[in-house]
Amino acid sequence: MDRLDWKIVAALEQDGRQSFADLGENVGLSKSPCWSRVRSLEAQGIIRGYAASLDPAALGLNVQSFVEVRISLDAHSEFEAAVIAHPAVVECHTTAGDSDYMLKIFARSVDHLDELLRHDLSKLPGVHRLSTVVCLKTIKQQGRLAEWAQTTERERR
Repeated sequence: MDRLDWKIVAALEQDGRQSFADLGENVGLSKSPCWSRVRSLEAQGIIRGYAASLDPAALGLNVQSFVEVRISLDAHSEFEAAVIAHPAVVECHTTAGDSDYMLKIFARSVDHLDELLRHDLSKLPGVHRLSTVVCLKTIKQQGRLAEWAQTTERERR
């Protein structure tokens, strides 16, 4: 990626709804070359898509938690398929350490979280143990990857 590509991804990360004309103006290109570069960044998989950022609390999902999950060795495929299908699980990551997976989930209330843990998540394929941490306050989310990646790229050179 060159300097203009970095500017484009940083600008789109800040505001993915801006027009190509506005984006081009922000990065110092005309509309057509800007459009071509964005399409190339999409084709390379650098830009994965565009989405609205929703406020969980405004949707009635007031309790955010992180759930560490330990599963049996032979259940990874089934567990992952079940997690992908479960609407309460917003993120799922494999981990190194005491747990096999880290889930990020939202619930309406602590009672709702308890219900999800006892009746849904604990019964997913292969689950041996759940350990839950409830988030009291989010300090930062959706950090800017473009700025950080560009900084680390410069340091690598």
